[in-house]
Amino acid sequence: MDMDIDIHTDTAVGIEEMRRELRALTDRAEIADLLDRYLRSLDEGPLDEEWARAFHTEDVTAEMPVGTVSGRDDLLATVRRAMALFERTVHLGSNTVIELDGDRATARGAQLSTHVLADGSEEVFVSAGHTESELVTPAGWRISATALRVAWTQGTPPDLASQG
Repeated sequence: MDMDIDIHTDTAVGIEEMRRELRALTDRAEIADLLDRYLRSLDEGPLDEEWARAFHTEDVTAEMPVGTVSGRDDLLATVRRAMALFERTVHLGSNTVIELDGDRATARGAQLSTHVLADGSEEVFVSAGHTESELVTPAGWRISATALRVAWTQGTPPDLASQG
């Protein structure tokens, strides 16, 4: 029985496979962390230009319950207006599935958002749905496109007309 095994070739292949697996695990962890920090930032702020750059590409597109926007500056302005409708919030994300494709990725997860209205009523408005995001990594993972699709709500929604 001939047992010629090229240990060097097997080792090189094994190391390369380990590198790919480690890169995939690292990418998934970085994306999951980005998405978690994003939801937490909605509750804690500040919602400023540094915030927008930390999470989004310059040409980001976003479908949100308050409308669809294109570009980081428009996204920032829209998120600020939307969050001003609430005194306090808690945003939770879970069940996120991340698919990697080189320097691009997609993520789909569930989102539950609890809001106390800022109109003085202390009424609670809850929304739940799914998020779909596209991410790229030009210099760290960033969201290049996102959509929040609300499946249900409970409570009194905010008065969007009061946004001006």
